[in-house]
Amino acid sequence: MSKSVEFLFDFGSPASYLAYTQLPRLCEEAGAELVYVPMLLGGVFQATGNASPATVPAKARHSYVDLQRFADRYGVPLAFAANFPINTLTLMRGAIGLQWREPQRFMDYVRAIFQAMWVEARDLSDPQMLGRTLAEAGFEPQAMLALVGDQEVKDALKANTESAVKRGVYGAPTMFVGEQMFFGQDRLDFVREALV
Repeated sequence: MSKSVEFLFDFGSPASYLAYTQLPRLCEEAGAELVYVPMLLGGVFQATGNASPATVPAKARHSYVDLQRFADRYGVPLAFAANFPINTLTLMRGAIGLQWREPQRFMDYVRAIFQAMWVEARDLSDPQMLGRTLAEAGFEPQAMLALVGDQEVKDALKANTESAVKRGVYGAPTMFVGEQMFFGQDRLDFVREALV
């Protein structure tokens, strides 16, 4: 396919989850390839001076309402864990590690983590809950622990994050169609138009 959408995401972003529920169909209808690009949102925030809406009380209240409106529009569940937001470093290292080392299992992992975080509202900062989630999805928790501790995997996530910042990314999700950048799951109509 000559057309593609790069989907820069972090599991800790509810807007990334919402975009994830819509982008496969959008790309299929447009005849475009969907390219998943794991990055660390915390690293992006640190580099750009941005912050999660959850850290700004007035913005957080509205964001939760707005995100639920989109979930309702898309017909998908959306649930927040009590300890939102969490540090997603381990989760994102797992994503990029599988993408590099076991690409055939990458989407199984993506589905399992998004499902656990945003449908079941599991606390994936809890090692026991994360281990249970991985095991239920057919992953060996100890093997995943070794993978996320691999220096090449750590470096790959750091490189993805730094590359995203250099391209102008300041939050998640961010989509690229060629050089055109679209921030937020509420910009999917523009992504669709860019693929025409």
